[in-house]
Amino acid sequence: MESLSCLVLKPSPPTRLFFPPRIPQMALPGSTFVFPFSMDYQLPITTAKLALKPIRASTSAVPTTPSTTSTVTSSPTAASTKKVLVPIGFGTEEMEAVILVDVLRRAGAEVTVASVEPQLEVQASGGTKLVADTRISTCSDRVFDLVALPGGMPGSAQLRDCEILKKITSKQAEEKRLYGGISTAPAVTLLPWGLLKRKRTTCHPAFFDRLPTFWAVKSNIQVSGELTTSQGPGTSFLFALALVEQLFGESVAREIGELLFMHSADDKPRKEEFNKVDWAVSHTPRVLVPVANGSEEIEIVTIVDILRRAKGQYMI
Repeated sequence: MESLSCLVLKPSPPTRLFFPPRIPQMALPGSTFVFPFSMDYQLPITTAKLALKPIRASTSAVPTTPSTTSTVTSSPTAASTKKVLVPIGFGTEEMEAVILVDVLRRAGAEVTVASVEPQLEVQASGGTKLVADTRISTCSDRVFDLVALPGGMPGSAQLRDCEILKKITSKQAEEKRLYGGISTAPAVTLLPWGLLKRKRTTCHPAFFDRLPTFWAVKSNIQVSGELTTSQGPGTSFLFALALVEQLFGESVAREIGELLFMHSADDKPRKEEFNKVDWAVSHTPRVLVPVANGSEEIEIVTIVDILRRAKGQYMI
């Protein structure tokens, strides 16, 4: 076999990905994502900075960018901005949190990322550090159109033990407003709160046996009234788009899906190379992930998270 020559990179301080400050004109809070050493695999990374801006989606097929106005005239929901709460805590699954926030913002939602910890910066399940917009205590008197819980362990347990978040989500369910959870959140967080009663529910397969047998459903996405649940990181886009559809309608969800190139395997079959070359390395693969201002945050977080899970050595 041929040996692939890779760039050998030395460990250095954590990689930092900075979202820009809150944009007052659009009322869209920013979030900071910091990539330190992976807790699971202790992989080396270096420092890089990235300024990323949330965008809105109009009813056209062309992506829109932030401007000095918060009005999207082509959207039927522009007159009433949808407000969404995404809580995070120590051990939250970073892919689920980032994808949720990004997709909902693309659809035009005003997303608030709130920490259930005493500090704004929390370490996610894979070692990524997430910096929230605010603490959960500042959200207790606010009304949200959607409360969406990312999963991850022990993140879901941290959310479960937050009394303020429990009251916010319980009130959300009582008043028939949208709420949901992905991965471990349905079984670990929503179930103990009593918010899965008489609701068809799915969750991460490892926690499926905790769900009430009669109401448990093995599906990627399950919508039951105001409750939406999903299985895990791999279904995060489907989960986010299902929430977009409920907030903004099917056409907006379809357009966001097209902008994200959300095609099934049947729509876009994989093309095999004519001159395929087999290769292998005798050491742990080393991967360089370059970033710049304007890089796509979903892609960065997803690539790094998957490489970490595969025990590859990466540098950002």
